[in-house]
Amino acid sequence: MKILAVFACVLAGCLAERPHACSSPPLMSGALTVSTQNEKLWTYIQYEYDALGQRIRLKELGSYENKSFTYDALLLFREAIMYEINHKNRTCKKRPLKADFQPMRIPKTATLLGQAVLGSSSGPGQGLLINTWMGDLPDKQGKYLSTVTEFGCIPVSTVYQTDKFGWVLTSFFNNVIGISDPGQLNPPDFCPDAEMKDGAEEPVDFVSLFLKK
Repeated sequence: MKILAVFACVLAGCLAERPHACSSPPLMSGALTVSTQNEKLWTYIQYEYDALGQRIRLKELGSYENKSFTYDALLLFREAIMYEINHKNRTCKKRPLKADFQPMRIPKTATLLGQAVLGSSSGPGQGLLINTWMGDLPDKQGKYLSTVTEFGCIPVSTVYQTDKFGWVLTSFFNNVIGISDPGQLNPPDFCPDAEMKDGAEEPVDFVSLFLKK
């Protein structure tokens, strides 16, 4: 019985260990939604994320100011190039990309707000343990809240405030570690000949990227 008691104490100590800042897997794919407090924007996005090569592919279907739109973008941060892709017309717009690559992670400067269980903690497999963190946006633009899973550091949601939209909520789901089709992170065969568009504004944040058409 003493052995069992000691084991129980050790196990409880391990489970009670304070969460640490973490990085999401370097290769991921899945889906997310973006919605805004002023209800001007709602969008559903399929994504492929490659932190090793600093590449992101985003295929979007959404509504902005009650007008539906689709958008397909390939961001190549190392090359500082963004492709806006139209498969229907087999055309591309090539734009300079001056934004820095932002990996999916919880930085060490973030503050842990709390830990919770999505679903139920009554039985095995009935709930998901998550951690919510708070931090500062770049250039003192405000605060953000980011929630990730305790195991794996898989993104669950992020919320931050903007002047144009109010609070912006990003919710992740159907995340998979790895990329099933790596070709999605390369320009289509009709893109390499696209000319660079001069005077393009750099993407400022996640939301504004999709509104620059």
